[in-house]
Amino acid sequence: MPKLIRVTTAPISLDVLLPGQMRYMSEQGLDVIMVSSDGPELEAVKKREGCRHHIIPMTRRMTPFRDVKCLWLLYRFFKKEKPDIVHSHTPKAGLLSMIAAKCAGVKIRIHTVAGLRYVTTKGLSRRVLIFMEKLTGRKATHIWPNSDSLKKFITDRKLVRSSKLEVMGHGSSNGIDLIRYSSASLNAGKLPEIKKQIRYDEKLIYFLSVGRMVHDKGIDELVSAFIRVYEKNNLVRLLLVGEFEDEVDPVTLKTKQLIQSHPGIIMTGWSDAVEYYMHLAFALVHPSHREGFPNVLLQAAAMSCPVICSRIDGNIDIVEHEKTGLLFEVQNENNLFDKMQYALNNFSRLNDYASSLRQHIAAHFDQPIVHARLHKRYLELLAAQ
Repeated sequence: MPKLIRVTTAPISLDVLLPGQMRYMSEQGLDVIMVSSDGPELEAVKKREGCRHHIIPMTRRMTPFRDVKCLWLLYRFFKKEKPDIVHSHTPKAGLLSMIAAKCAGVKIRIHTVAGLRYVTTKGLSRRVLIFMEKLTGRKATHIWPNSDSLKKFITDRKLVRSSKLEVMGHGSSNGIDLIRYSSASLNAGKLPEIKKQIRYDEKLIYFLSVGRMVHDKGIDELVSAFIRVYEKNNLVRLLLVGEFEDEVDPVTLKTKQLIQSHPGIIMTGWSDAVEYYMHLAFALVHPSHREGFPNVLLQAAAMSCPVICSRIDGNIDIVEHEKTGLLFEVQNENNLFDKMQYALNNFSRLNDYASSLRQHIAAHFDQPIVHARLHKRYLELLAAQ
């Protein structure tokens, strides 16, 4: 039985980015082991996926001494388990596991790139992150960007040898669960709870943003643009589903104060039930500065929630301007404001976009389709050894 080790830095990535994938591979006859640091999501992940898990105490931050220890622990684990494939996801896990797998003699070493952190950094941090990406690419046998635009970006900047690059199908790391993300699947008892939490009023118009509350997710310009929209129409609301992360790349103090005090802004905190907010929203606004292949757009599309998003790699692989959604220029508050105003004035057209987008993602990103595609590629690589 071929052995696959799937590595992420933290268990939240196994939980949020790759749910169901390890169980699928196990059911198809692979011996699957999950590897990550410890975390509150771990027990739920092990129960859902039904696969073994091994803890390596990796961190998302740069921690040189701890990283060296984790590299050694990964090497020893790979030598013991002798996997046929090591497949990593997330930057730190990719760097450490590709080096360790290479040293341990693993023949098939795959790293999925789901975004490049360095594009929103400067100075020494940027140089270090570029070096890490290049080193990961050298040690891997295969690099799988999760979108065509990300592959082009990597190729143009010569971060990885082009012969190693491959996009699976139309992109995405894990596809979308169209059964879960469906209005018909919403729990009738939970929906009133969500409405109560946000003091839902059917007369109001809810713009929704889902994700980490940090600068490079575009929260600063989103809040500024929304306030201008609110000044023209005080029936609009901005619903923020996420939490502040002040340790790295925080929003400005002004933005944070506005989020906490403005009468038109509602912050819920983190939620694993984003489909309920999407069901209630007028439109999802996703102003991120960088992406690989954003799951939140797939989720919104599945829920038939109209999408307004920044014109960046990843987003443009999902949304086509004025056909399946609205695109605005990244970090451009004025352009974002214009698109939000356009959406308010063109409700019917916006819903037509949402309908077209759902048809598109159902045809190409339904989770069973994506899982089967990955499994087929694993078997092809194994057969070629």
